[in-house]
Amino acid sequence: MNDERVREVLLAGVVGSTAYGLDRPGSDIDRLGVYAAPTVAFHGLHLPTGKAATIARHDPDVVLHEAGKFAALCLAGNPTVTERLWLDVWDERTPLGVQVVGLRHAFRSAARYRDAYLGYAGQQFKRLTAAGRFPDVPRSRIAKHARHLRRLITQGTHVWRTGEVVVRVVDPQAYLDFGEQVAADPSAAEPVLAQAEEVFRTEPTVLPAEPDVTAVEAWLLAVRRHYYEPG
Repeated sequence: MNDERVREVLLAGVVGSTAYGLDRPGSDIDRLGVYAAPTVAFHGLHLPTGKAATIARHDPDVVLHEAGKFAALCLAGNPTVTERLWLDVWDERTPLGVQVVGLRHAFRSAARYRDAYLGYAGQQFKRLTAAGRFPDVPRSRIAKHARHLRRLITQGTHVWRTGEVVVRVVDPQAYLDFGEQVAADPSAAEPVLAQAEEVFRTEPTVLPAEPDVTAVEAWLLAVRRHYYEPG
């Protein structure tokens, strides 16, 4: 990427509906990635942190998070960001990108994953129920929110039970059918969300109580050393 803020893209791949196996005709191709900013950029007044640490491009759709922000989002259990560590295929992958994929178990923690997956699923539920109150909202939008709600719940409860994140759904048609069912009756999503809440509340988990912050920080410091160019 020809952008002075990016020293190198460490890891990038196709995500979203295509990665989940839920793409439909006309679906966008979304790519997410991790980039390293020049280490000297952290020595100035305008640091590549917060909103400034995310680069978004359209046509094609690409979102890149700087390594530090990426690590923080993964430690928080953000499903959209975390799942890129569990893709089967990456378009771009440097040695430091390979290293962070090898650390994907280090980011896991029970409470943060539970809150993140339930939180994201809850957002999808609010979107589909809100959309369902307006007759001019396309049925396809409600169905899309429903598909992703079910995907988040399935993905979240699986990682809760096994410790592994599975990106691609096993039976895409079941998700498509669920989307149409909920588009016709948004209340059909309520028991699915309630069941997930029960799993997180009552079932034991294999996830650790806390992430391995030491390992994650060691990787980030390696990134900073690698891209340090003294003036």
